[in-house]
Amino acid sequence: MDLPVQHFKGRDGVELAYREVGEGRALVLIHGFFSSATINWVRYGTAAALADRGFRVVMPDLRAHGDSAKPHDASAYPKDVLAEDGEALLEHLGLTDYDLGGYSLGARTVTRMLVRGARPRRAILAGMGLEGILGPLRNRRHFVDVLTAEATFERGTPEFMSQAFLRTTGGDPQALIHVLDTQVDTSREDLAAIPVPTAIVLGDEDDNGSGEGLAGALAEGYFVPIPGTHMGAVTRPELAAAFGAFLTD
Repeated sequence: MDLPVQHFKGRDGVELAYREVGEGRALVLIHGFFSSATINWVRYGTAAALADRGFRVVMPDLRAHGDSAKPHDASAYPKDVLAEDGEALLEHLGLTDYDLGGYSLGARTVTRMLVRGARPRRAILAGMGLEGILGPLRNRRHFVDVLTAEATFERGTPEFMSQAFLRTTGGDPQALIHVLDTQVDTSREDLAAIPVPTAIVLGDEDDNGSGEGLAGALAEGYFVPIPGTHMGAVTRPELAAAFGAFLTD
């Protein structure tokens, strides 16, 4: 699908992009680091599959990603700004009855929105486990190395894989490096206080922490394993199937 890009503004005036497909209940989906709405949700059929199940799938591009603005000034990246941008999108669309999900960095963003008071009917945290939520900066050095590297990393290393994905997406390293320090720790107490039924959808080879642990830390969490690695699970039809089953059960 070649979906038209639409725009809204963050609370600081930064211009942000989103796409949508389908009709019915609103489902806002937030992509991962280095990615975009098109790559994360459209390219591998997830958005289309969920639209076919009766959802209006709304997919923003995070600031510094996709068709959203990519400012290089660090002042454009305060703490929790990605969650604020998500809140701004809900306000822009006038959504009060909706579902909310995210993958990887998108799952962290959804978590922060929930902690800050967002109240979807149901939520999905995908590609993310407990350790990745409690310590969002635990992989900071890895991403700094990738974003500042001048040469290609050794094939097969985690850095090589991240670098290859960055090059595939055409990401802007000078903007993306600032996104790292927008991340905010979320405590176990914060997680336990979230009153929204939440599915943890995680590849069985993902290394982003414990899915069972994250589900158990939430007031109402459900662990849903699917096949795949962190990079691979997002390409599989099981991702959309898990989302759709949870949201329509």
